[in-house]
Amino acid sequence: MIDVIIPVYRPDEKLERLIEKLNGQSRKPDHVIFMQTMVGGEEDVRVRALLEKADNARIVPVDKDEFDHGGTRNQGAALSEAEYMLFMTQDAVPEDDKLIASMYDAMQSDEHIATAYGRQLPDDKVGVIEHFTRQFNYPEVSSVKEKSDLERLGIKTYFCSNVCAMYRKTVYEKLGGFVTQTIFNEDMIMASAVIGAGYKIAYVAEARVVHAHKYTYRQQLTRNFDMAVSQRQYRHIFEGVKSESEGIRLVKDTMKYLVKQGKWYLIPDLIFQSGFKYIGYKLGLNYEKLPMWLVRKLSMNKRYWNEK
Repeated sequence: MIDVIIPVYRPDEKLERLIEKLNGQSRKPDHVIFMQTMVGGEEDVRVRALLEKADNARIVPVDKDEFDHGGTRNQGAALSEAEYMLFMTQDAVPEDDKLIASMYDAMQSDEHIATAYGRQLPDDKVGVIEHFTRQFNYPEVSSVKEKSDLERLGIKTYFCSNVCAMYRKTVYEKLGGFVTQTIFNEDMIMASAVIGAGYKIAYVAEARVVHAHKYTYRQQLTRNFDMAVSQRQYRHIFEGVKSESEGIRLVKDTMKYLVKQGKWYLIPDLIFQSGFKYIGYKLGLNYEKLPMWLVRKLSMNKRYWNEK
């Protein structure tokens, strides 16, 4: 059995396309479990009507104040009796009808593969730089990562995204599920546990979803601030692996790509994007030294800090 688990909060039209694509998969999910964050009134009714279009849908209401990136997904997992659980986000649209079959085949190829994640493709709205970033992070060739790759890949060994990631439930439960009360990175923290326990992570290039965002400079800063906060909070995981060198390589490779494509005039935009990312990352690593009013201002997920 394979269940799909999707947190839902104020979705746009992408969720409707996602549901249509799930209904048309060559290997259909046994259940699609929607964790619907409740907003109130007419919106709840409208969203529920949309969710009911999914075949074998289960809709679980979640109070807005109780939503948690890891905890809400754990709640969905607890409702699943499937051997494999595919976590997705509401804005990840499968490119074709082979998404679930491709993920399943990867998991079946090696019993030591505990997690598999798919390839994220950009849409036509995000621009040249984000197109290359997606190609950099999600190449055309599939691969499998394990503990022996840490020296070579560094933090990329733990790279995994719940935008589209399948988990073997026995291993997921053995490792205790996703961490809760984390601001970001619940997927990479789980990936580190998978690797640390001696299991493998598969990147499945054939499992493709269209998913990309065009962030403003400020959004780049706040997103990287939250990412660094999570790395600081779980420093026992992230301090032992190289990470910043990967970001530098991305900037250099993107710059070369822009020149090669005759898009050299986008280099200032790349420099600004990279600068805001770096500033956010450095501030996040030092968030404990900052006043709380500034932390809230710098964070993308401001609700996380309400009880801090």
